[in-house]
Amino acid sequence: MININLKRLRKINQYTQEEVAEKINVSRQAVAKWENGESTPDINSCIALAKLYNVTMDDLVNHSEDDSGVVVPPKGKHFFGSVVVGERGQIVIPKKARELFNIKSGDNLLILGDEDRGIAIVHQRDLINFVGQIGVVTKE
Repeated sequence: MININLKRLRKINQYTQEEVAEKINVSRQAVAKWENGESTPDINSCIALAKLYNVTMDDLVNHSEDDSGVVVPPKGKHFFGSVVVGERGQIVIPKKARELFNIKSGDNLLILGDEDRGIAIVHQRDLINFVGQIGVVTKE
């Protein structure tokens, strides 16, 4: 999997193997061997590659585009899959998303919309915290 991810990320970022090699201080041949699956990068190279491509180490090593249907996501960005809208407009937020964003039964979520950019779901506590921070900044 890592070899596929390395090749895909390099192409998405429009780097040559030589440019990647220069950026993380290895040989072009090492990069070629990683991408061909002939060898795997050591831990220090994985750290440098994850930083270069702005992805998590876990995604760099384990992400499967075939299984998820999407390329390796940037660090901090997630794809939780699709949900079905019920006849009354209800959706079920995937478990992984609820755990990551600490959403519990009974929490208040805000639904925001932008006709050009789409819909966003924001936890009420996060908006309150954000507004509180704006108040602190403007008072100074």
